[in-house]
Amino acid sequence: MSTPALKIYNTLSRTKEEFRPIDPAHVRMYVCGPTVYDYAHIGNARPLIVFDVLFRLLRHLYGAEHVTYVRNITDVDDKINARAFERGISIRELTDKTIDIFHEDVRALGCLNPTIEPRATDYIRNDDKQIDMVRLIQRLLDSGHAYVEDRHVLFDVTSMPTYGRLSRRPLDEMIAGARVDVAPYKRGDMDFVLWKPSKDDEPGWQSPWGRGRPGWHIECSAMSAAHLGETFDIHGGGIDLVFPHHENEIAQSCCAFGRDVMANYWMHNGFLQVEGEKMSKSLGNFVTIHELLHTEKFGGRKWPGEVLRLAMLRTHYRQPIDWTVKALEEAETKLTYWMTAMDFSVAPLGSDGRIADQPLRSDEIPSTYLEALSDDLNTPLAMQILDRAFSELRTDRVLSIMLELSGIDLEAFRAWRHDQDQAFFEKHGDIVKRLITARLAARASKNWAESDRIRDELAAMGIALKDNKDGTTTWEVKR
Repeated sequence: MSTPALKIYNTLSRTKEEFRPIDPAHVRMYVCGPTVYDYAHIGNARPLIVFDVLFRLLRHLYGAEHVTYVRNITDVDDKINARAFERGISIRELTDKTIDIFHEDVRALGCLNPTIEPRATDYIRNDDKQIDMVRLIQRLLDSGHAYVEDRHVLFDVTSMPTYGRLSRRPLDEMIAGARVDVAPYKRGDMDFVLWKPSKDDEPGWQSPWGRGRPGWHIECSAMSAAHLGETFDIHGGGIDLVFPHHENEIAQSCCAFGRDVMANYWMHNGFLQVEGEKMSKSLGNFVTIHELLHTEKFGGRKWPGEVLRLAMLRTHYRQPIDWTVKALEEAETKLTYWMTAMDFSVAPLGSDGRIADQPLRSDEIPSTYLEALSDDLNTPLAMQILDRAFSELRTDRVLSIMLELSGIDLEAFRAWRHDQDQAFFEKHGDIVKRLITARLAARASKNWAESDRIRDELAAMGIALKDNKDGTTTWEVKR
């Protein structure tokens, strides 16, 4: 079976293009990671899951040892400074705790660890590295693309004739989108900060321009170049980052290194709304990954990471997604069906009649499945094909590799279901047994109305009954 060509929708060209890596022996991808001052919200989960699927696919197509995936952590930012000051702790203490929670949430979503996860503070000024933020800013100053005013270093947008080619916005729209600050030290409205001074009570690092801290955009330019080179294959993130963040990254990197492009392919996932509305704290519909996993805030119950992941994958990554309780319920129902079907799937036999235990091969996967994933990550179609594979009771080897490529861990889901059932049994088991006993008595006396009433009461509790031929009744928790 021939391997399908990977096609990617490139925001830079606004077309779907065949992916041609700079070096097939070293495919390089950078994705903007979290700013760690608070719990990551469910919108943040979308790029985590989307680019995890792409990472898995690239590893499958090119070999795991030939793919480098860099996802940064922004651990220096004005929001971080404000939150740390509010709590009376250092930014390092705040960010360390937040990063631990982030990693826990990401693992629950079934995401692989990136190859490299650099922290911004390690790349501000570091003599052990060839590229850091201070050096990169100095290159921009030396080449005439930046200037120093009032202890600030700013990028001169007029020095780059192609500025704006990623977002393709008119100048007035870019100015509005950038929420331009009126500042006397800026030569042009669109000029953006590379370095800014720090007050005595703010975190700061020594530089040729005084004690200060970097602007947000320069962080990603430095970290991506340090690990992936001056030009690399894929840069990803949410659609909200196209402007100004990614536009400014391109400007900095191309001008600092004298390159025409920073990355050859730019990928962006669509917006997320909650129950038909834009997510915001003021509307009370702001929900974090951690809350979905560990509290009953959304839909009155907790949700496992596998459900969150499948709910994401059932919408194409470039399309807007409406995050609803119904969508999560549908994803859970589908996972339950797959889990049950997996128990009846056929274990492949070797030539000696024993269950085969061999490495999974690409030619065992339905070609349509790889074609769907390779067509700009068409996960909705891929999930339909996966569903069909379960209904056909494909071998567990085939199902396992299809699940692995999508990052869905059915065994983790099974363990979660078991834990939930056990907790339910401990809390409600005695009540359920009493109701079932009362219903059996009602049936014995042909009191069908009472029997039906008890069945409905149990159904409202999430209990499904099965009346057996031997006169007994068994039950299970239905969700």
